[in-house]
Amino acid sequence: MTMGKPVLMDFYADWCGPCRLQTPIIDQLKEQMGDAVDVQKIDVGVDTAETRRYAAKYDIQFVPTLIIEKDGVLVQKLVGVQNLERLVSIIQPLVEE
Repeated sequence: MTMGKPVLMDFYADWCGPCRLQTPIIDQLKEQMGDAVDVQKIDVGVDTAETRRYAAKYDIQFVPTLIIEKDGVLVQKLVGVQNLERLVSIIQPLVEE
């Protein structure tokens, strides 16, 4: 049985300074890991039913918050700006499973 690829959800808002620092790091991650990881950006500054559902499901209190899931299971919730090395160290083993 093949497992799904890891999903990185980036909860951010346009007005959030730290979020602007996180964005290029996520872009580097996408460049480095390619299609091995599914990156989704969720703008919590835009109030939609979908955004509220995600924010409630993952108890998003602060931005940036990164949620890493594999096969629908929460692997890690990271609050605040995360560096590339930390993200790769969490996601790489998920890709290799």
